[in-house]
Parts: sequence; structure tokens; C-alpha cells
Amino acid sequence: MLHELKWKSKAYRPELEDHSQYHIRCKPGDIAKYVLLPGDPERVGQMAEQWDQKEHIATYREHVTYTGKVGGVDISACSTGAGGPSTASALEELAEIGAETFIRVGTCGAMQENINPGDLIICAGAVRYDGTSDQYVDSKFPAVANQEVIMALIEAAERLGVTYHVGIGYTSASFFCGQGRPGFNNYNQSFMNTIMDDMQKAGVLNFEMEAATVLTLSSLFNLRSGAIFTAVANRVKDEFAYKGEGVTQSIAVATEATKILNQWDELKKKSGKPYFFPSLLQNEKTI
Repeated sequence: MLHELKWKSKAYRPELEDHSQYHIRCKPGDIAKYVLLPGDPERVGQMAEQWDQKEHIATYREHVTYTGKVGGVDISACSTGAGGPSTASALEELAEIGAETFIRVGTCGAMQENINPGDLIICAGAVRYDGTSDQYVDSKFPAVANQEVIMALIEAAERLGVTYHVGIGYTSASFFCGQGRPGFNNYNQSFMNTIMDDMQKAGVLNFEMEAATVLTLSSLFNLRSGAIFTAVANRVKDEFAYKGEGVTQSIAVATEATKILNQWDELKKKSGKPYFFPSLLQNEKTI
């Protein structure tokens, strides 16, 4: 029970005596610096199955956390639940105990005709209708993915031979009305009728519910993040097909990207460079 736990902190940032965080119930040492962020708690175990080693760390509320190793790289996964508020709480607390790089791994609805269910989408940035990020910074501040994470996800997708697209997504605070769907009993407002058409014309690729929160907070906190999605619907053609293969592929790409980022991070350390750039790979033997 909550009242029986030993809290050490004041109310402004609650944690237990061992520094376990309020929402995720993880403490320093539990989390790798590379963290995958699925929304679905059940997907965390699916991610851990792709690793060489795995350990269940905590389950509390919507947050299930595993830590392990893959290809010699320490890696964690923590589910965020659906939407910005729980995503922000998880990211804040993961960062508090040592996480530095986040890759959101989720599902989405495509709004461009050429993106089929099962295709992957690598998120370069997001339209900020998540609601939560507005509580952190002015709405004109962009939600952009870190360039190294984008490149690592592209490299991983190429290595694994999957079908992928790269571009801007739309993060909504609502699965229904906020994504241009009618609410219960066909509830509708006029502005909802133009959301998808307007975003299509702007070249936006997909709807989902967490990326803008992850990208914005990471930028504000000087952390690194990106996102990859499996399209489970095409809204233009009104098709829905939840393909498990596509979800498995997105997890594999995110996991491979983590290994790639670790390699690039080691190269940056050896070369004394603050950012990765392709010629570092060419010079790797001479560093």
C-alpha cells in the first residue's frame, strides 16, 4: 500500500528512500541510458524477448520496465501508457535515474495513401497537439527528433530490409475526435472535419498520441530521442490491419538502432567529437 512505503522526499518530486520514482518504481542503477518507450505494457516483454539478457525491474500502474543487454549494449524498455501525461511522467522519472536516449516504439494510423498497414514510419518531428508539451514550453517550440536517432533508425531499417517512411507525424491528445473521427453517438465539431485533409496537404504522415511529448521534453532536458511506428491503419483508404509482423519489425529496428547509437557514441568519445557524422566511421580504424 502507498501509505506503508517509506517516502523520503517533499511533495514537489516524490520518491522513496531508495530513490525509487513515484510512477515507474525504478531506482538509480535499474535503467540503462538507452530506453525504448512502447505505449502498451504488454509490448515491453515482447521487446525483452529480442535481447540477449533480460530482467523484469518493476510493474506499477501502466509502467512495466525491463532492463537487459543486446549485443553487449545495456538497454531498457518502459511502457508509457496512452497519451502525453503518463508519457511525460515516465520520461521525467527515467531521466532522473540515468536514462539519456529514448526511442518511442508504437503504432499509428497513416494519413498518406502510399503507406500501407505494416509499413514502418520513422518520425523526424511531430505536430504538437499532444496537450502535455504545452505545459512545458510555448506551443511554437518545435517537436523534433534528434538527428543521430533518426539516422540510426534509418540505418537499422536498411540493415533489416523493412519497408519504411521518414517524415513528420501528428501527435493527438485524443484517439477519436482529435484525429478527425467522430466521438460516441456521432459527436462532431466542424474543426474535426478538416484535421486530416489539412495535415495531408502539409505532408504529415500519421496520427499517434505520444511522440510530441517525448521529442519536446527530450529537447528541453538536453536528452536525445526519436520514434518509430508501425502503421496499423490507413485513414485515407479506411483500412485497419493490426499486423504483428510489423510490430515485431519496429521493435527489431529500434533495438538495432540502439546498438548503432552505442557504436556511434563510442566513436564520439574516442574522437573527442560532440556529434556523430558519417566520416567518423571511415576514420574508425585510425582513431
